[in-house]
Amino acid sequence: MSTLWLRLCHAAMVCIGLLLAACSHLPSPSERTDRAQALAKAAGWSPLLLPANGFTLQAWVSEPTHASDTLTVYLEGDGLAWLDESSPSADPTPQDPLALRLALKHRGAVAYLGRPCQYVQAPYRQHCQSRYWTSNRFAPEVIDATSQALDQLKDRWGASQLVLVGYSGGGAVAALVTAQRKDVARLITLAGNLDHAAWTKLKRLSPLTGSLNPADFVPELQRIAQWHLAGGRDLVMPPVIAQGYASRFSSADRPVVMILDGFDHRCCWVDHWTPNDPDSLLGQLFFKPVRPQ
Repeated sequence: MSTLWLRLCHAAMVCIGLLLAACSHLPSPSERTDRAQALAKAAGWSPLLLPANGFTLQAWVSEPTHASDTLTVYLEGDGLAWLDESSPSADPTPQDPLALRLALKHRGAVAYLGRPCQYVQAPYRQHCQSRYWTSNRFAPEVIDATSQALDQLKDRWGASQLVLVGYSGGGAVAALVTAQRKDVARLITLAGNLDHAAWTKLKRLSPLTGSLNPADFVPELQRIAQWHLAGGRDLVMPPVIAQGYASRFSSADRPVVMILDGFDHRCCWVDHWTPNDPDSLLGQLFFKPVRPQ
């Protein structure tokens, strides 16, 4: 066997080994949960487990110093829903909890809420079949569970109204929860999946057959003050999804769609998230007067 052939074989084996090593280093669900907990703990936030509609939802909260009329809640994205194009993950806990990192930059009456089956381990994984982070990720029972968890968070602060901030699939959940409640003062999404039927068609993905679709709830949502932020370079959730959703509303009730150049699905939301600065572009969303419902 020639020396060149041996070198080629060795190089091929090294490449295979590197690929296998990369696959084997996917953080475990407990490692992903520990990362989120470490981020929250460093900011002085406390964990809460909220039983809701048969699920147990993980929340992290800033400690309330006094009752607050308005509570802002950040809703996480879909997390690690799929390992590849055809293999659902066994656990949807996100590798990088982007919505949590956004929430931790927000001072005041603020909470973070994970999606059903994220972060929780036995015995809190009842009903955690993979359909709840794939085809049924926005199912009625998921939306009801989220709404029940929001009630518990409101009670903790003595709040009478909510501001919901949803990232990616969490934007769909925020919109669907808003459609069935009367206490959401404003709805804000970042790279939100506001029309999953249009999204799956555009991306040539399997339809989310067991899920409710925010775009079907225009009559219920037209009374809500809404801002939907999209990344100009987002190939996962292109801006056309938010634009198409907004076009379903009458001109008088049309949500604001803001396209941010240079942003994609993950960059650069956290770096530029300044919700407590009323002079910043994003901070203005939290200081604008709310339209009467």
